[in-house]
Amino acid sequence: MIDDLYSAKLLKLAANMPHLGRLPAPDASSEKVAKLCGSRVVVDVTVEGDRVAQFAQDVKACALGQASAAVLGASVLGASLSEIEMARDQFRAMLKQGADAPQGRFSDLSMLAPVKDYPARHASTLLAFEAAAEAVRRAVERTSRAGAA
Repeated sequence: MIDDLYSAKLLKLAANMPHLGRLPAPDASSEKVAKLCGSRVVVDVTVEGDRVAQFAQDVKACALGQASAAVLGASVLGASLSEIEMARDQFRAMLKQGADAPQGRFSDLSMLAPVKDYPARHASTLLAFEAAAEAVRRAVERTSRAGAA
């Protein structure tokens, strides 16, 4: 039932997204767009080593995409690239195969488990984590090359 998707907790989360906006001087950025619905997320990051030091997100998405971005924004500072990639992969498996929700710092993604029954919503729900993983990977690569020079 579609009402399961839009719980009061999910809507509250979507309305209170942390780290909105853009960083003035990010180490890297990534933009992801869901072709089906046009949702768009841009993530800016700075890193210290392989961990997120600063984070900002510009989110133009449905409530599900906003809720996912809110979970990301609430817990991303200090997260390593591997933590973000693992959360993204577990989140994707939760939506597409009904696997368990991510554990640890991104465990609040469990509230989005009902989205698995709505495949057309998967892409927009995953955008923030896909953009964050790509931005952090780019930032880590860029800063490690700069440090080696």
